[in-house]
Amino acid sequence: MTMAPALEFQPDRVEYLADPFPLYRRMQDEDPAHWSPRIKSWVLTRYDDVKRACLDKDMSSDRLRPFFASMPGPEAAKIGDIIRYLSHWMVFRDPPEHTRLRKLTSKVFHLKSMREMRPNIESLTSWLLEAIGEREEFDFIAAFAGPLPALVIMDMLGVPREELSRVKRMSDDMALFIGSSRTSAEKAQEKYSVAESATHEMAEFFRVMIRDRRANARPDLLSELVHLEDNGDRLSEDELIATCILLLFAGHETTTNHLANSTRSLILFPAEREKLRADPGLAARAGEELLRFDGPSGAQVRIVGVEHELHGKTLKPGERVFIMLNAANRDPRAYPDPDRVDLARDGVAHLTFGFGLHICLGFPLARLEGEIAIPAVARHFRRMEFAGEPEWINSMVFRGMKSMPVRVAR
Repeated sequence: MTMAPALEFQPDRVEYLADPFPLYRRMQDEDPAHWSPRIKSWVLTRYDDVKRACLDKDMSSDRLRPFFASMPGPEAAKIGDIIRYLSHWMVFRDPPEHTRLRKLTSKVFHLKSMREMRPNIESLTSWLLEAIGEREEFDFIAAFAGPLPALVIMDMLGVPREELSRVKRMSDDMALFIGSSRTSAEKAQEKYSVAESATHEMAEFFRVMIRDRRANARPDLLSELVHLEDNGDRLSEDELIATCILLLFAGHETTTNHLANSTRSLILFPAEREKLRADPGLAARAGEELLRFDGPSGAQVRIVGVEHELHGKTLKPGERVFIMLNAANRDPRAYPDPDRVDLARDGVAHLTFGFGLHICLGFPLARLEGEIAIPAVARHFRRMEFAGEPEWINSMVFRGMKSMPVRVAR
């Protein structure tokens, strides 16, 4: 009898990046609270454990400041702008700081403002599909999944569309710090240097725009943020810049992954794709199922605040915990036949956007973009298949591809 290999979590392996779900299933069955020596962190993969960790007030999201504080002075000095602005991101803060920042930001970036983007999303979707023209082979991410969400959030903020390539470059370079996997110290320093340069450039980019909006308000989200006041409380200059960077970065990176992963999933399950083509009324439910099946966010990270037991293991204060959202969404304890796309599926809510206090602020916008764009792509192309191997992002936090070559028929 052949023994199964020892369970080892290696998140940067090519096989894992392409398909992490077999490993997740083993971890759920054999070691649901897994300590990984490789990343020096706990890894949680079961639905109930992930949801509980999202809600646990004794699990801290304030993980960057301790990391920055532990860096030697000369190293920290090399990423001064990353430290300066990312420390203000609400996703890396706990209450009451998180509460204040989210309350202020949600006064302008709210459900109504996001829903009002529907006509613009529909127009951009049609424009991008028309721009593909008669090409039979193309990179779906470069041609569609990348530019659509970037242009949507740029339009909301008032960033000129002609800055698209610059915005994408800055955002991709910042992702080398925010979502990259742990690598050697030398590689990490190389990545951090590129990310620091991009963060500085994006901060100055928004500083100029903020100065302009202070003098000349426009009908855009940036003007609203600049002039926002709540009982005398306002965003500071650094908080404004940090919030703009967060909205721009998170507002399109995650949705790009959602559109690409979902389109890939429909290629893998052509019968479900045909159902969506035939029934536009399936759009909302299909979006939720595709977010569950292969969502755009691999994990969120927490820091243990209070010692406690989980599945016979002791989690101690200060230890890092990766709560694996996509693993939870494929847990057979939560979903029957979880490795199949079923656009008519009912059941418990997926955890793709997190849960509780730190649920993604922009999830209604990502959901709306998917609900509009994914069925539009399915209708536009009668047939779609892979034209080569995708290149996966080497990240535990993001779940997505750098490129996805496709071949289509109309």
